[in-house]
Amino acid sequence: MTILITGGTGQTGSQLARLLDIAKIPFVIASRSATVPAPFEAVKFDWFDESTYRNAFDLRSDIDKVYLVLPPLVDPTAIAKSFIDFAISKGVKRFVLLSATVMEKGGAETGKVHELLAESGAEYVVLRPTWFLTTSNFPENFGTTFASVIQDFDSIPTVTRDGRVPFVGVEDIAKAAYDALVSTEKGLKTDRYVLGPQLYSYDEAAALLSKVLGRTITHQRISPEESIASFEELGAEPEYASMLTSFALQIASGAEEAIFRDKKAIIGQVKLEDYFDANKGLWAKN
Repeated sequence: MTILITGGTGQTGSQLARLLDIAKIPFVIASRSATVPAPFEAVKFDWFDESTYRNAFDLRSDIDKVYLVLPPLVDPTAIAKSFIDFAISKGVKRFVLLSATVMEKGGAETGKVHELLAESGAEYVVLRPTWFLTTSNFPENFGTTFASVIQDFDSIPTVTRDGRVPFVGVEDIAKAAYDALVSTEKGLKTDRYVLGPQLYSYDEAAALLSKVLGRTITHQRISPEESIASFEELGAEPEYASMLTSFALQIASGAEEAIFRDKKAIIGQVKLEDYFDANKGLWAKN
């Protein structure tokens, strides 16, 4: 049997492909470019072009599991339903969806896809990682959006105040996806938090990064209005910028710290300080 990886050239998808390759488990990568390093197989796939949905199934008729990475939309229901229905018609039995801690079933963004999977009759595991160390659907992270402001202004602007987050690495998310896809357990219909091993406020994260870089990095406490404006400057639509800010405000309320106590959560191994140390060049002065 074969696994289809949507978003296969992204952070978690590419890590998942490496794990499957090591285990000699067949897989196909789906991406808009259909370009991946040899010896991997790839097909052209565009969430907004239903004619591309069949490409992977034409290549491999034995695809029975799919890793779902949706584009960042306030409501991806329409495109997700079209693909899920098509994949089930082609024999897919299990989906593993990349969601987030803040995405409740039936709620915003991938929360709506979570609900679709629950109604589909297929097996599913919804992975709900906390805020990524590197990149995700959320622009607010250390490895991308914050890179430039740390370089230029030695600051990390957020609305999170003293809230603490168990920042998680993409390697740990990919491992959770791998385990969910290859599990032999029958009838899987569940969601799991995926968390890093330690809690940090952004003040604490800034202090840790300061130590690694040898210069002072501060956590700049901005207002919700400033946060929305900053997301819009990065290209987010106003509604999506407001949604992202509302998610960040949940950190300030203690929501992410409370999740850390969930006994069923998957706890990863990548530590924040190790990530900072291994990637210090990202925040070096130009």
